[in-house]
Amino acid sequence: MLNIKSKVSENKQIKKENLLASAYELFIRKGVNDTSISDITDNAKVAKGTFYLYFIDKWDIYEKLIIERSRLLFEEALININNTNITNFEEKIIILADYIINTFKNNIDLLKFIGKNLSLGIYNNLTYEEYNYQYNNIKENFEKELQTYNKKIKDPSSILFIIIQLISSTCYDTILNCFPTNIDSFKDILFEQVKKIISQ
Repeated sequence: MLNIKSKVSENKQIKKENLLASAYELFIRKGVNDTSISDITDNAKVAKGTFYLYFIDKWDIYEKLIIERSRLLFEEALININNTNITNFEEKIIILADYIINTFKNNIDLLKFIGKNLSLGIYNNLTYEEYNYQYNNIKENFEKELQTYNKKIKDPSSILFIIIQLISSTCYDTILNCFPTNIDSFKDILFEQVKKIISQ
């Protein structure tokens, strides 16, 4: 009986992941406005009714995809930091910012998809248990690092939000629109501002 329940649960998860993958592919290729729920279910090879077992509408799956892709990006950035020998707190934050910038530079589709909503990967109402991978909560990491380095920052959650929003908006404008200049010319200014925010 346990194996049957486990198999049913596994099949449900596979269908959900197929819908997410299908929607992401279509949103990137056609845009959200020009993608219908039927397009998503046809591409995922599931019945249309199956979609509504997991998502309210296409805007719900769109938001969940932004959250998922943002969380994965943060997870990769944290792994990258852990693979360095950097012990300075400010430098760790800069490495995180640099990783996000380079990822967006090399994946314009991802940048266009996430837009200026990168903070949704951290600040949302979804539980981490809704995802199959082991997401490393960046807010918890940030606060632990503050304690480790004996950094006294008032309201660290809000400070982290400001930093993420600053990185997200800067990437969107400088990489996609070269406004006010390109990201390579702007990066040092961005990093200096991030360091100032942390040092306050």
